[in-house]
Amino acid sequence: MKFSPAFTKGQKARFFAITALLCVAAILLIIKYATLMLGPPYTQTESAARQIGERGLILDRTGRILAIQTRFGNISIWKPHLNPDRAAEEFNILGRILNVDAQEIARRIESAPGNFLYLERHIDNEKVKQIEAEIAAGSLHGVDVESVLGRVYPEQNLAGSIIGIVGDENKGLEGIEHAYDNELSARIVNGEAVSGDQITLTIDANVQYILEEIAGRVLEENEAESVMLMAMDPRTGEIIGSASMPGFNPNFFRESRREERMHRPVEYTYEPGSVFKIFSLALMLDAGAIAPSSTFYCGGAYEHTTNLGEYIRISCLGAHGSVTARDIIILSCNAGAGYAGERMVKQPFYDGIRSMGFGAKTGAELPGEAAGIVRQPDRWSERSKPTLAMGQEIGVSAIQMMEAATVIANDGVLSRPHFVKKIASAGGKAAHWEYTPEPRRVLKAETARLMRSYMRDTAREGTGQRAGIADLSLAVKTGTGQMRSSATGAYSDADYISSCMAMLPAETPALVLYLVIVKPKHEYLAGRIAAPPIRETAEQLAAYLGIPRGKNPQVTHSDKLILPPQRVPVVGDSMPDLTGFSKRALLPLILDDNFKVELRGDGWVKRQYPPPGTPLNTDALIVLELE
Repeated sequence: MKFSPAFTKGQKARFFAITALLCVAAILLIIKYATLMLGPPYTQTESAARQIGERGLILDRTGRILAIQTRFGNISIWKPHLNPDRAAEEFNILGRILNVDAQEIARRIESAPGNFLYLERHIDNEKVKQIEAEIAAGSLHGVDVESVLGRVYPEQNLAGSIIGIVGDENKGLEGIEHAYDNELSARIVNGEAVSGDQITLTIDANVQYILEEIAGRVLEENEAESVMLMAMDPRTGEIIGSASMPGFNPNFFRESRREERMHRPVEYTYEPGSVFKIFSLALMLDAGAIAPSSTFYCGGAYEHTTNLGEYIRISCLGAHGSVTARDIIILSCNAGAGYAGERMVKQPFYDGIRSMGFGAKTGAELPGEAAGIVRQPDRWSERSKPTLAMGQEIGVSAIQMMEAATVIANDGVLSRPHFVKKIASAGGKAAHWEYTPEPRRVLKAETARLMRSYMRDTAREGTGQRAGIADLSLAVKTGTGQMRSSATGAYSDADYISSCMAMLPAETPALVLYLVIVKPKHEYLAGRIAAPPIRETAEQLAAYLGIPRGKNPQVTHSDKLILPPQRVPVVGDSMPDLTGFSKRALLPLILDDNFKVELRGDGWVKRQYPPPGTPLNTDALIVLELE
């Protein structure tokens, strides 16, 4: 090689030095790849296992697994290695394992633009093993299995929109999986793989199953667009169940639509209708704008002519005559609520609505939470106060309604609703975080108790009678609201939201239920289609949660909650009398490995086998019939 005379000796030296370094780098690269190719084989699965730990579990409040990591396989094709003489036979083998028509496999391969394609992604481990066995036997050519990490959701559809999904990289995309992706993800700490944290939800899988079963039936029977059904402990704000229908199975999320994956109680905004009256009337009573004895006249509609001559008319379910605050709740009187609303001063009314949590996110842990809509008072018209009193001109989410319900249920104190109970290290060895309630007083205690008494009477003699239960005290409010047309902006005569809220027991609520039916067909009055499912839900959950009813011991209340001591079933050498025990009280017996316990029905023990006094041996079968 000859150099131009322009090159100096120093330049020549630098050139040779750089060339030598590039040659050494190339040789090292070749040696590295040769080592990888000729060295001991290892699978991608083994490599991944060396590099990272496992994604953390998601559990329900009882420890039932809702999401767990597993390994899947991506099935790929390398066209140049296909055996054309055996292609039809091998496509039949693949089709049988993957449940795909052989001709469809051939079409996909033929239409792929390059030599490489993924035939199927996230194949379960059983199918992976079958394909690997066929490859090892020489029955498949040009087929490869790529091991990838992923999630399995053992409870299938249950709480799918709460739990969420992960993507191909095992990263959370929706729900709790997304909101707590950093905590759930495995990570490298000091050079070592550490598995992700374990998330325990407030959800009870059994409660969730009951809610989803009832909500699914309501959806089908009413041919509704969607249904939401929630259950919460108002004392702690823990959401113990939250159904959003239609739902989806996160194991097969690629087959679902976004509308099925969204958790509507958190993401969907709507005008709440008459259920909102329990909050608006409570604010009026608490501020002294109206008194329990104040009367308003209902002639079948709220009517008002503004200073500008605008005539406002909002119809009512009937001509109720002279009504008090109690009557407004019991009869769901729009006219009475409208006239009562006129007595509130704008700013205190707005401040009160905001203090109950409306117009702001609750902070519940699911992504995509809606803040709702509460307009500033300077943007209110002359019809705003009366329509707000009826539950219109405001946008809410179901979880905001549940948050506000805690104020009525907890004698005026707000508890923030939440879905996550605690976060612990892998295996639950050490808790990093546990939810700590931060209660905030919103109403006077006597105002909240007064409103619950109105709601209790609604279940006995008002619009919520079909939610009433003879031996269980419920505080109930129904709501039937017209929806606005997206095309015209006016209220529709065809589309409604029917809803019902219940608190039980009415005297000291331990449970709040809320049902919302969006766009039911045919019947739409909430007292007819929303109240009965609330009654059914209350029946089932009271039995499951052991809420006192009838002549059973009741919760007493002073400045503290005092629960009468609960009997614990003690089983020794002979069978005790278990009559009257609730399902929850039987839990120690059910968990006792010395006996086999079979429960039939729900509620409280009415009959038992063997009878009291019968000698018992280890492994004895105990049958308990509950009603």
